[in-house]
Amino acid sequence: MNKILLTLLLSAIFNFATAQSRSNDIPTSKLPAEVKAVLEQYVTILRTSADIDQCAEKFLEVAGAGLVNENASGLRQDVPRFSLKKDFNNVKFYADPIKITRVNLSVSNGDGYGWSAIKGKKYKIWIEKANKANGRPAPITILVPEGHESIRLPKVVNIGSL
Repeated sequence: MNKILLTLLLSAIFNFATAQSRSNDIPTSKLPAEVKAVLEQYVTILRTSADIDQCAEKFLEVAGAGLVNENASGLRQDVPRFSLKKDFNNVKFYADPIKITRVNLSVSNGDGYGWSAIKGKKYKIWIEKANKANGRPAPITILVPEGHESIRLPKVVNIGSL
């Protein structure tokens, strides 16, 4: 009896959390072209880099907020070793070309540290696996900066889910 009640309670909590997280979803067709271009650029970097060092070097161009150091001159030390490496190794499991399954729009009041901190519209974009039997889509988050003195282009701000 206790197991049944616990299962029902956990199911209700999961359903509530899922419903809440979808409240800010937008149609995939409403994803701004500039954001989609950065997403495609990131996936291309992952697919075409010879190794993780080359990938990290190329990724710096589109990385932002907490993924880069305070002056945006390089990636934070742990990014290539962990989250970027995970995406680099696993991108082969995702559809090519990418297929966007879901977009969630929120607003950030600030991501990152020091000069590289940015705020603005945040797009959490899920991309489909090549074979759906291998798991669920995974998100990549891109932020469109607002009000920063020099960072104007969308930046990838959250990775490591692929």
